[in-house]
Amino acid sequence: MKKSILLTLAVCTSLLCVHAQSDHQRYVGGDISMLPQYEKHNSGYKDVNGTKISNLLVWFVESCGWNTFRVRIFVNPDNSDPSVCQDLEYVTALGKRIKDAGAYFMLDFHYSDTWVDATHIQAPAAWKGSDDATMAEHVGSYTHEVLQALKQAGAAPDLVQVGNEIMYGLCGIKVHPYNSSGDNWTGYLGLLKAGCDAVREELPDAKIIIHTDRPTNSGYNNYYYQKLVDGGIDFDIIGLSYYPFWHGYLNSEQVKDKQDKNNLVQAIKNLKTLFPTKSVHIAECAYNFQYWPADGTYNYDTRDVWPNTVQGQYNFVKDLVDALEPLENVGGINYWFPEEAGNGDDTNWSTSKGTVIETWLNRGFWNENQTSSGHAINKTGSVSGDKTAADVCAPYYMKNFLPDTPSAVENLEVGSQMSDVRCQKILRNGQILIIKGDKAYNLLGQEQ
Repeated sequence: MKKSILLTLAVCTSLLCVHAQSDHQRYVGGDISMLPQYEKHNSGYKDVNGTKISNLLVWFVESCGWNTFRVRIFVNPDNSDPSVCQDLEYVTALGKRIKDAGAYFMLDFHYSDTWVDATHIQAPAAWKGSDDATMAEHVGSYTHEVLQALKQAGAAPDLVQVGNEIMYGLCGIKVHPYNSSGDNWTGYLGLLKAGCDAVREELPDAKIIIHTDRPTNSGYNNYYYQKLVDGGIDFDIIGLSYYPFWHGYLNSEQVKDKQDKNNLVQAIKNLKTLFPTKSVHIAECAYNFQYWPADGTYNYDTRDVWPNTVQGQYNFVKDLVDALEPLENVGGINYWFPEEAGNGDDTNWSTSKGTVIETWLNRGFWNENQTSSGHAINKTGSVSGDKTAADVCAPYYMKNFLPDTPSAVENLEVGSQMSDVRCQKILRNGQILIIKGDKAYNLLGQEQ
């Protein structure tokens, strides 16, 4: 039994009421896989007041209330793209920073040397040519190896994606979210079982995510995840990518006059009915705030709801948070590439030496033009009068997805027995901790 602290009954009652509100853990944050690269190229960031941010990761935690950060990992990055650079050493360092900031660390296994998604399911070069059983052994042993290294470095993930957007296959083994000839479900499920079992063995308390990218198509979702359940795959979270320009609208109100009635909220409600024990996370989401491709790149033109402007991007984030916050089975919202701020150091564009990314996607939260004090954050107005940062700036608004914690707990007084103990709200992981000197205790009096 760890050391306990005696508090007055009144304080215990107040704190336990707060604790009860956070029993349903929620996660909010972003995929910051490119942050070290932007830092390497001296990209600066400014907050909603125009003040330069000294440490963007810590700022997300302390100023925006984010409690989760995702990082992707490749087996042996092939340098085909400046964004494909996340090897084990890179991920270990960034994962340790996330854990040191007190946030949850979400690891995204690609099981490839480059991008994996619905149209790219290639195995790492070193694994190619393996039969199904050997490929599963590769997945299992590699997962063990990575997680062991991260644990040893003090960077153990709290959430693990076994694959990235894998509805159509993994490591060269193809499947479909509907009946299709040539599918190899036996081999595919063998890969997932190997990966999930390795996570359970190395990190028994971590949450396992199976991540797909057809979020609004209930037929596909239901077919695919039922295959996994029937196949005995041990996972906790249904992870969905949601980009409106590829996947359609958010709710039934937005599609009432449209031919395509598929929408995210209804699809998530359907998942709740079919898979009541699985939490649903938006593993990726983002929206353009500048140009809109005219080459047919996008499946949907959603500018009638969210213009491709800073205001439109803000409205998208606000609408998403507001729509998903009431849904009991939704446990997380993760913005993709929030740190995006141009291609890199402008002075080196002619030689590509400063290139952080090859193409300016204009979906992050900062303007691409950098001044001596950094990149300006996207905001719809100034913080003044009754307008807070969350009223004008998307990353600040995202904390509204998390359960409310009464502000009164920040300065609760305790009984005379422990007059030197103070209670404060700790944004890290959304927990309320009791601080005494340099030690922290949870609401049960257990040292943390």
